[in-house]
Amino acid sequence: MNPGDPDASRFSATAADRRGERDLDDLLIHVARGDQNAFEAVYDRLAGPVYGVIRRVLRDPSQSEEVTQEVLLEVWRNATRFDPAVGGAATWVMTIAHRRAIDRVRSATAAADREQRVADVHTPHDEVAEAVEASLDAERVRRCLDALTEVQRESITLAYYGGYSYRQVSEKLEVTLGAIKTRIRDGLIRMRDCLGVS
Repeated sequence: MNPGDPDASRFSATAADRRGERDLDDLLIHVARGDQNAFEAVYDRLAGPVYGVIRRVLRDPSQSEEVTQEVLLEVWRNATRFDPAVGGAATWVMTIAHRRAIDRVRSATAAADREQRVADVHTPHDEVAEAVEASLDAERVRRCLDALTEVQRESITLAYYGGYSYRQVSEKLEVTLGAIKTRIRDGLIRMRDCLGVS
């Protein structure tokens, strides 16, 4: 740890609040030798403050708990890197915690950016594919409409493309309402068969 590191100075007050920085330094030296009891003592004293530092950065409680566990595991694995001549144990651990929290934020931001770039790349393709599909569907509908009788095609076109009600189509074509309903029903059955819709 670099004593001039701005992260280190931010957490120096935490070290003064604990039951003696030297005691914690000694515990961490014992952790470096593989002493599990010493690690339990370090864990008990620093888990809460570590969680607090991480929670202020991440805001999310579950992610903060996860990163806290990662930090304390890192303390267990890398306690040999602690040098009491450079700084106190609490400061060293809190610096690790802060850096891990920042790394998590950066990782989440980078992942969100990647997802956005992927979405941006796929959006034009999807729009083109949808436009092509719509064009092909429209062409199939035109072919099937052309296969209808003139009276069926005219009735369906007025009702579905013109927006007329069956009664209005009947009045416009001067045909009984029953005849219009029959033409449209028969025409729709033929179109369904032509389009292959079940």
